[in-house]
Amino acid sequence: MMLPRSHTLPPGQPDSMLLRRLFFVQRGLLALVMLIALSTLAAWVFPDVEAAPIMAFVRLSTPTALTVALCVLSLLMSEPNRSALQVRLSRLLAGIAALLSVALLFERFAQLSILPDSLLNEAHTSAIPSALSPQSAAAFFSIAIVVASVGSKKVIMQYVADLLILFQCLLALVLLTQNMFGALDLFGVTTANRMSPQALCCILLLTAVLVLRQAQWGILSIFLGSGIGSRIARAFAPILLVLPFFREIVESQPELRALVPAHSAASTLTSFEAAFLFALLLVVVWRINDMEKEIHDLTLRDELTGLYNMRGFYLLAEQTFRLAKRARQPFSVLFLDLDGLKQINDMLGHNVGSAYLAETGEIVFAHFRDGDVKGRFGGDEFVIAGQFSVVGIELAAARLRAAAAERNAQGKRQFPLSFSIGYVTVDYYSTETLQELVVRADHAMYKDKQGRKVARQ
Repeated sequence: MMLPRSHTLPPGQPDSMLLRRLFFVQRGLLALVMLIALSTLAAWVFPDVEAAPIMAFVRLSTPTALTVALCVLSLLMSEPNRSALQVRLSRLLAGIAALLSVALLFERFAQLSILPDSLLNEAHTSAIPSALSPQSAAAFFSIAIVVASVGSKKVIMQYVADLLILFQCLLALVLLTQNMFGALDLFGVTTANRMSPQALCCILLLTAVLVLRQAQWGILSIFLGSGIGSRIARAFAPILLVLPFFREIVESQPELRALVPAHSAASTLTSFEAAFLFALLLVVVWRINDMEKEIHDLTLRDELTGLYNMRGFYLLAEQTFRLAKRARQPFSVLFLDLDGLKQINDMLGHNVGSAYLAETGEIVFAHFRDGDVKGRFGGDEFVIAGQFSVVGIELAAARLRAAAAERNAQGKRQFPLSFSIGYVTVDYYSTETLQELVVRADHAMYKDKQGRKVARQ
């Protein structure tokens, strides 16, 4: 089967279209977070706004809202192609957000007032779970630090940003899990241990933006790549993340445990989990094997036509040559040259020339057997080798010319599709090497080309 002729990105390189889409996704997430923060700040500046129904859904403490707004502004000002001044200002805003988070933590544990009372009073009277919890303040401090480091072009800072992003993802996952377990009344997690849903939403959204931003440069770029490994990562990462939490929830539910006898519940659940992971392993290995085959084909095949390149041709044709000798069968090499490729490229462009080459590859592929070795040596030269007799290779050459004439008859062409063909045949007792046969076929092709030029004159 011929390989696709479309030019694809290197496996690890993100698709530019995907990056553009992710850019708009980031902007949308930042807009949603900023809306939540500005709603709280508006209620702080204009107390009458607090009575609006929407405030029940977006209410934060004022210090948290300030921290969120500073982080959003810092992310917006550190986007790609920003000026050096904007980047420095974005880091300054991130630093202020980090200091504000540290102040909140200090006030929480040291019971000392650092921030103005007008900024904190509403946090103590709110009916919402406190957004000034240690987890919330620590999460926003981590976000501010990551915001200051993400997007750096220095290699060492990219590694640091990767580590910080992974830590932030872990912290966000802990907070999300804690609040989910609290909502389900699992594992002793109570309302007092939970943070406000609005603050949690901001943390999760900002973490998502940071992951998408850093994924363009760091280790997380594997999720944006176009290769098989990236597709595997995107497919199985959610499953592997959810599976442990699903297991804990199942084990904690009495009604679910009642479906399985107590003495076999643990072994049954473990067995199902092991079987599921084994199935995932089989799928991953299967995909990796496909990937290895594709890599093998890429090293041996010509990208434009799907035929073997010179390396692949000689590797497989040598084996076919030895088999022909062992079976005492004749062996032939056919050398084909696409006529007029230089004129086509000069007058119609290289895209048209590539189309002629691809069409020649289709004809070669269609008019030889699967066991024949078909290759393109680069430029306008094609070589075919197989177990052909003298009559067999002559008929093959005639079929190639007939196929070209048939295509020319289908429509007008400024340059007709035509071939110069040379071929040689040897018996099994020949001492010539494959390379020598290719050279002789090349010389025969050149004589054919010269003879056809004289005939046209």
